[in-house]
Amino acid sequence: MLRLPVCLSLFVALPLTAAEPTSAERGKKALESTAFIKAFWPKPVYDAVWKQWGVKEKPKEYAAAVGERYGLHPAPYENGGFPMGLRKADLLIGSGVGIDCMTCHGGSILGKSYVGLGNSSLDVHALFEELGDASGTGVKPPFAFSQARGTSEAGAFAVYLLGLRKPDLSLKPAITDLGLKDDACEDVPAWWLLKKKATMYHVGATDARSVRSIMQFMMHPLTVPTEFHKAEPVFRDILEYILSIEPPKYPFAVDAKTAEKGRAVFEKNCASCHGTYGDRPTYPNKVIPLGEIGTDPKRHANIGAKFGEAYNASWFAQETPAKPVKATKGYQAPPLDGVWATAPYFHNGSVPTLAGVLNSKARPKVFTRSFKTDEADYDKDNVGWKVTACDPPPKSASGFERRKVYDTTQPGRGNGGHTFGDDLTAEERAAVIEYLKTL
Repeated sequence: MLRLPVCLSLFVALPLTAAEPTSAERGKKALESTAFIKAFWPKPVYDAVWKQWGVKEKPKEYAAAVGERYGLHPAPYENGGFPMGLRKADLLIGSGVGIDCMTCHGGSILGKSYVGLGNSSLDVHALFEELGDASGTGVKPPFAFSQARGTSEAGAFAVYLLGLRKPDLSLKPAITDLGLKDDACEDVPAWWLLKKKATMYHVGATDARSVRSIMQFMMHPLTVPTEFHKAEPVFRDILEYILSIEPPKYPFAVDAKTAEKGRAVFEKNCASCHGTYGDRPTYPNKVIPLGEIGTDPKRHANIGAKFGEAYNASWFAQETPAKPVKATKGYQAPPLDGVWATAPYFHNGSVPTLAGVLNSKARPKVFTRSFKTDEADYDKDNVGWKVTACDPPPKSASGFERRKVYDTTQPGRGNGGHTFGDDLTAEERAAVIEYLKTL
């Protein structure tokens, strides 16, 4: 009989020890399973919100119906039967339904959900307004949470909520006006871009490795200061997860010869701001002055000195080392990894396709779209979302219907600027688009 040496037989008999999860793995688990703020609504309110939709009976596939109504997508992880962006959370007594990071940062492309893809279908104002109406409390959103579907007033949220807090994040007896404006129409950047960036947000005002900055959404009025301190190590892991996310690959055929021509045009005309790609990528992390980029200035103007001073005096800026917000002169030119999946374009989502980005004359003035994300809704030729030109909505239309129409003549929604592709030939623009599919 063959006998194993004693030491080897002991090794074979011992169970293998699972490797400790990495920081990014811990962050992923925490992000997908934790309610970091209190619930906004009791569960019966969520179950009854369909009564605000003008339908006669509760839809059978309720989570899917809620998702379609508010632009929320199926969760690619266990989520208690809720669409991505909603979750079970504690109330003061009992539990209810709240929001999480994926309300805005959980998107879908070609019918597949991704954590970290900006949610370009979301109507966050309708979500809060209609659930508020269903609660019977009469509580209304204190400002416009969204002016156009697929965008949000994320900056206004930060300004409003910080106005409720002292520097140590305890609540004030009355709100301080930090210059709240709610017409910036912010598009949500993809999380996977952060790994290349030294600064974040559209204006490049904040250190991209700031843990506390990504915790601002926790300023729910019922969040006490100790909860911020407790959650900070968890968000350090979450930031590591965010920095590990990779973009989805373009799933359709690419003309390699045309793409190579496009690479040469891109590197000559675009790389100085957006970087180079391939085996040795570069990214210059440039903030382009408003006068040079020419895109709508509202987002830059809306977050002003009052907020900056309050933020820099607060717990959020007091990391080690300190990570204050800094005034900039324009908008940060983002990396373009996975750009095919991140339509609509510009910081305000005013341009639905890459073809429009490269040709200002091709940008629709007033348009709508399905806000669905299946292949049928994706424009493979122009790379982005299929849209339908339309007239501005009448004043008599409901807010829900008005937000479906993107009117570039309205404040914060201008689609001008970034005319750098206008001087290219049609053939050059087509080649650049083919190249961008490969990033």
